[in-house]
This record gives sequence, structure tokens and C-alpha cells, in this order.
Amino acid sequence: MSVASIESNRRVGVWILQIVVALAFLAAGAAKLAAAPFMVQLFAQVGLGQWFRLVTGVVEVVGAGALLHPRLASVGGLWLGITMFFAVLTHLFVPIRLRPLCSAFSMR
Repeated sequence: MSVASIESNRRVGVWILQIVVALAFLAAGAAKLAAAPFMVQLFAQVGLGQWFRLVTGVVEVVGAGALLHPRLASVGGLWLGITMFFAVLTHLFVPIRLRPLCSAFSMR
């Protein structure tokens, strides 16, 4: 394999990864903006109000779009990384109790 083909394969792999990550954030942001019951319940327990769900949804959708634009991909990745850092902190320090998504997951 030549150096050019390795670089080409690497570039394709990076694009595939960016698309997959962008689709995941787009789906999560869309669920927040569409007021999916799970998201409404989650943000109610966080205690900052439903406005925070909407802001987070917009942040995720904008970050996903930036991740797909070549000139904004670095900024989008940083934007989403910071968002996830604070999401992890929230899950670590805010007590959240979630109902099982499906009765098959419950141990009754």
C-alpha cells in the first residue's frame, strides 16, 4: 500500500466516524426538541426546567451540523465534547431515577 492510499483510507474512516457521531447527536437533540417523554422526565429530574432541555437540544443539533461541515468540524467536536463533559458531571452529581424503558427490563 502506498502512503496516498493509507491517507485516503484514513480520511474515509474519519468521515464515517464524523457522520455516525453527528447522527447520534442529531437524534438526541431532535428527541429533546420534540419533547420525547423520556427527555421531559430526565430534564424534570435535573431541576433546571424544560428550557434547559430545549437549549441542550439546540446545542446538540448545531454541534452535529458543525461536525459535518469541513471548516467547522473541529469547533463542532470541541462544542460537543464540552457538552458531554457537563452531561457526565450532571449524571454523576444530580440524583436521577429513571423508569425502565420497557417492562422487559424490569425484574418483576
